[in-house]
Amino acid sequence: MKINRYVDISTIDREAKKDYIDRHSPFIHCEKTAKKGEKFAVTVKLGDEYPHPDDFDHYIEYVQLWNRETMLATAHFTPGALGNMAGHVEVVFNIVPTKNMKLTAMSYCTKHGLWQSDEVEVEVTE
Repeated sequence: MKINRYVDISTIDREAKKDYIDRHSPFIHCEKTAKKGEKFAVTVKLGDEYPHPDDFDHYIEYVQLWNRETMLATAHFTPGALGNMAGHVEVVFNIVPTKNMKLTAMSYCTKHGLWQSDEVEVEVTE
C-alpha cells in the first residue's frame, strides 16, 4: 500500500492540490518533553487549513499513533461521525511513556488511502 506524506503546500501552485494534500495529512501536536510514567497528551489533527469531507463513501476511517514501529493507539470513525459536514478530525491520545519517543501518526481516507505525519521526537525525563 502506498503511504502518502505531507508536502509543504507553500511550494505548490494549484489550489486543488494544496487542498488535497492538507486535508489528508495528520499533524502531531504535543509537548517536546514528557515525564516517565505520567500521562502524556498527544493530539493528532487532520488538515491545517482545509477540512476533510465526512460522506458515506469519503471519510477518515482511522487515526493511529505510532512510536517508531510500535502502534500505541487507534481511533476508528464511521461515516457521519462529524455530522456529515466537512471538518478536521482531531484525536487526543493519552499515553504513558517510559523512554524517549519518535512519534508518527497515520490516517486512512476511504477514498485517498494512507497518510503519514512527520516524525516528532519527545524526550522522556525521570
